Parts: sequence; C-alpha cells; structure tokens
Amino acid sequence: GNSIHINAYRLASLIPGSLSLILADYLPWSTVFGITALFMLPGLLMTLVVSEPKLYGSAPRTLREAIVEPFHEFIHRAGWREALCILAFIFLYKLGDSMATALATPFYLDTGFSKSDIGLIAKHAGLWPAVAGGLLGGIWMLKLGINRALWVFGVVQLVTILGFVWLDQSGPDKLVLAAVIGAEALGVGLGSAAFIAFIARSTDPRYTATQFALFTSLAAVPRTVINAGTGYLVEALGWTPFFLLCTLLAIPGMLLLLKVAPWGDDPAPARP
Repeated sequence: GNSIHINAYRLASLIPGSLSLILADYLPWSTVFGITALFMLPGLLMTLVVSEPKLYGSAPRTLREAIVEPFHEFIHRAGWREALCILAFIFLYKLGDSMATALATPFYLDTGFSKSDIGLIAKHAGLWPAVAGGLLGGIWMLKLGINRALWVFGVVQLVTILGFVWLDQSGPDKLVLAAVIGAEALGVGLGSAAFIAFIARSTDPRYTATQFALFTSLAAVPRTVINAGTGYLVEALGWTPFFLLCTLLAIPGMLLLLKVAPWGDDPAPARP
C-alpha cells in the first residue's frame, strides 16, 4: 500500500515535470507555468466525483485528543531516549540524499545539459527506476523484514549519491546522466519504501493519523528547510565536494539503525 501511494505520486509528476522543461527551451517561463498549471485540473475535477472516505472511530474533539495524547502515547511507549533516537533517525535517514537532489536541475545545467536533455533523459531515467525501487522494495521487505531492508536499502541509497561525483567529473555525457539518475532513483525508491514502512510501524493504531503526520513532517524538514541553504554550500565548495558532503551526511542516519532498527530484530511484520 505504501509503495503504491509513493509510485502514484511519481507517475503523476512525469508528464508535467518532463514537458515543462522541454517547453522551456522554446517558450517563456510564464507560458510554461500556465500550461503546467492545467495539469491540476484533472485532480480538481476528481474531487467532485469521488466520495468521502469512511472514517472509523470518532474524530478527536479537543486539542488534547488530537495532538497531546498521541504525542504522550509515543513518548510513554518508547521512553524518552528511544523516542528521541527514533525522531533523530527519521530526520537524518534521508538527509544526505535529499540535499544531493535539492539542486539537481541547476547541477545538470551547470554540467552542460540543455533543458530538453533534462526533460527527456533525467525525468524519464529517474521515474521508472524509482517506481521499480518502490515496488521491489515493498516485495523484498516481506522477505527481509523492515529492519534489514532499512540497512540494505540505506546502503544503496548512500552509495548512489556518489554517482553525482562521477557525473560532475564526466561532463555532459548523456549515458552517464541516465545511469547516475537511474541508480539514484532506484536507491531512493528502495529507501523510501522501507522508510515509510518503518514510520507506519512506529505509530499506534489509535493515533495513526496524528503520529504518522508528525513523523512524515519531521522527515520533510531537510527537504523544505535545510535544503534552502544548499545553494550557498555549492557556491562555497563546488559540486564535487558538495556531493561528498551529502554522502557523509547520510552516515549518521545509518548509524542510528543500530539503536532503532537492529539487523534481524523486527518486532512486527513488514507493511509494504
């Protein structure tokens, strides 16, 4: 279920994401944004057709029931030390990869690729390996368990960041671009499948919505806040040192697996 949700999002971004970059080589950006905005219409129309999902149980009636009690349950169940380790892991596990891809399009342009190259090669080469990684990750977790999957997929996710160093040294080689983006997207797909399953496992069934929202919001902080400073890092360091730094920043999250997800010690079956 988690894998399908992730891949549906990626498929939905393929056409507008790829087409907008190709059109940008021929049309002004104001026109490109207008065309891209039209892809929002099908989703808006679908909201008029689909029915409201069924809700099981009563909705929280107070702020305490909605936020305080779910947070208190998590701390009480895990203990302060374990809870802080879990929160730190959720924050750090995808930090390096998130930073490495934050400026992907400017990096490709600096390397010498055109917007059409990025639209045709980068978007397509990244989408399908990511979809395959998400689906295969969900299947492999059934055999590996969530803990082992976090280790194995995390290593793949970490190593593929180094592909950007290879691309920076190779220059505007389209085959290298496709290979690097495909490998990185595969690692992201695998890592995301295990990561989302871990977050789902860490919630209590009584407070799944609030706790899942809390954890996923924390995981999004590197992508939405910390990544804002990546441009300054690239300007100060250059592309290759920046990607090496991103690789190093992926290590603390892996080390926290020793505490939050020891190898072979799965407390519950995986939920792909």
